[in-house]
Amino acid sequence: MESNNFRNLVPSVGGSFSHGWSKIFGKAFLPLLLTVIIIGLLSGPAYSVKMDEHNWGPMLFLLPLALFGLAYLFLFYPVLEFGKDFIFVKAMRDDEVDLKTLFEGFKTKYLNIILANLIVSALVILGTMMLIIPGIIVACRLVFVSYLVMDKDMDAMKAVEKSWQMTRGHGWKVFGMAILSFFIFIGGLIVFFVGSIIALMWIHSAFASLYLAVLNENDDDNPIPILGVNEVD
Repeated sequence: MESNNFRNLVPSVGGSFSHGWSKIFGKAFLPLLLTVIIIGLLSGPAYSVKMDEHNWGPMLFLLPLALFGLAYLFLFYPVLEFGKDFIFVKAMRDDEVDLKTLFEGFKTKYLNIILANLIVSALVILGTMMLIIPGIIVACRLVFVSYLVMDKDMDAMKAVEKSWQMTRGHGWKVFGMAILSFFIFIGGLIVFFVGSIIALMWIHSAFASLYLAVLNENDDDNPIPILGVNEVD
C-alpha cells in the first residue's frame, strides 16, 4: 500500500537529503543495503570496460572478453541501474520493497530500458563534446528518465521528454545535489568502507525523494522538446 507522507515533499536539496536520510533507516534498510551491495558487486565488469576504453591495444588479444564487457555495459547493467532506482523510489514512498525488483526490467521493460539508456548516454556524450557544459545540462535534465520508465511505465522517448519537462526550473537543484553527493561519498570513504555504502544509500534516496517531490508539483503532461534549450534550469 502506498503511503501519502511523501506528498508533502517540496523540491529542494535539503528536503530531498533530509527525507532520504529518514527513510534509509526505516523498514526498508536491509533491502536498500543489499541493493547497493549487489549493484556494487555487479558493476565491476561495466567499470572495467570504461577504464579500458582508451587502451584498446592489449584488449585486441582479449577481443571476446572485451565484447562481453561491452554487451554487459549496454545490455545488462542498465537494467540493474533502472531496477535500483525503482527500489529506492518505492522505499521513499513507503511501498513494499522487494529485491526482485532489481531484475524486474528483464521481464517487463527490457527494450525500453536499453533504448532509454542509449538515448541518454548519446545525448550526454554529444553535449559533453560541445564544451562539456551542455553535457552537464543534459545529464541534469534527464536525471528522472530511469524513474519514469520504471515507475510510470513510459517508453524511452516519452521518458526523456517528460524528464526534460519535469526538471525545468530544477536543474540547479539536481546539479547542487550531484556536487553534494560527491562530498558525501568522499566523507563515507573517509569514515570507512561501511560509511561509503551508507553514503550511497543516502544519495540514491535523496534523488528518489527529489523525483517524488517534483512529481507531486508536476501536472503538465505536455513534454517540452529537448532541442534548442541552452540553460540548466
